[in-house]
Formats: sequence, structure tokens, C-alpha cells
Amino acid sequence: MDIRKFVFLKKNMNMAEDLKILKDLSKEEQYQSLIPQLKGLLAGETDLIANLANVAAALKEQFSWFWVGFYLIKGDELVLGPFQGPVACTRIAKGRGVCGSAWLRNETIIVPDVDQFPGHIACASASRSEIVLPFYLAEEMVGVLDVDSEYLAYFDDVDAVYLTEILRLIHG
Repeated sequence: MDIRKFVFLKKNMNMAEDLKILKDLSKEEQYQSLIPQLKGLLAGETDLIANLANVAAALKEQFSWFWVGFYLIKGDELVLGPFQGPVACTRIAKGRGVCGSAWLRNETIIVPDVDQFPGHIACASASRSEIVLPFYLAEEMVGVLDVDSEYLAYFDDVDAVYLTEILRLIHG
């Protein structure tokens, strides 16, 4: 199909786009495969919640993480936004837990063992490691991306680099 026709159909009919999930690759190659697909999926969509929902779903599908989702800054709290996984904490105070700490510090936090993180909020007891990244719109921090794994020491700098790149794709 001609790409112009595909873009027209997607834009005018809200056509869903299937992702090509490639699991037999290195972590870095999986991100490299997913990023161009996310660019296409987010192209032309201006609704923040729709974009966050699709990013969370795409990441969950690609990596089969235990939980992946967004918390949005609302006043002095992070409030649960679009996510994939079991039910989650609804509100998190600034500075509390990994998410609140990432917001307070305005930095990515990688936690190899959540039981060793002071003040960790156990929304789900199956979560063993976590990465939380702040995300921005127009240079203003608007929330955090929170990803949990049921495995210890699951996240590393590769995740931090590529998830930061993915967050830069989000607009709304």
C-alpha cells in the first residue's frame, strides 16, 4: 500500500496500526525495532492520553514487563494515567517511593531490588525491580514513566537511554 494512502486512512478512519513484535533480538535491537513503529503510531495524534496509552501498550507487548505505565503530575501528587498490567496505586506524593523520588529529583531512577529502596511503595508484591523516568512536554515535566519487572536487576542503562528516546516521541 502506498504510504500516503496509509497515512490518509489512519488519519481519517482512526485505523489501528499493528506492531511488529520481535522478541528474538537483543534488548537494544528490540528498542531499535520498536522506536520507528512508535513514531508512525504517534504521528499526527495530538491527544496526550491516547499517545500515553499506545506507548504503554506497545512497551508491554514488546517486552512483556510486569507493569508499565504513566503517572501524571496533578498539583502536589502523581496521579495514575494510562498503564498496562495489574491494578496500581492511584496517587503518589512528591518524594514518596520510586516514582515520587524521580519526580522530586527530576531524574531517572533504576532500582535493581525494590525491597532495598527506602520508602518503596509496594503497589504489587510481584514487582522486584523498577525504572522510573520523568517525561516532559514543551520542556515542562508532566509526569513519569514507571516500569516494573518481576525479576531482580532487570533494568539498566540501555533501558534508560531508549526509554528516554521513546518519551521524546510523545506529544499531546
